[in-house]
Amino acid sequence: MFTQGQLIFAGCFFVAFVIAMFFAYRKDIKIHKIFYGGNYKILIGFLIFIGLLFMIKIFFKH
Repeated sequence: MFTQGQLIFAGCFFVAFVIAMFFAYRKDIKIHKIFYGGNYKILIGFLIFIGLLFMIKIFFKH
């Protein structure tokens, strides 16, 4: 499906991307704490919503 060169490029790109994102996040961590402090509440709400949709699907399937 993919050549060996494409797989090597994808692996190197992924490693470089993760390293760049790590350093970018570390640089802006103080700003993230100020502006995005309550994001965990949104994540929990989203997961509950997805769970409810899943339960509704299972309930109506039977």
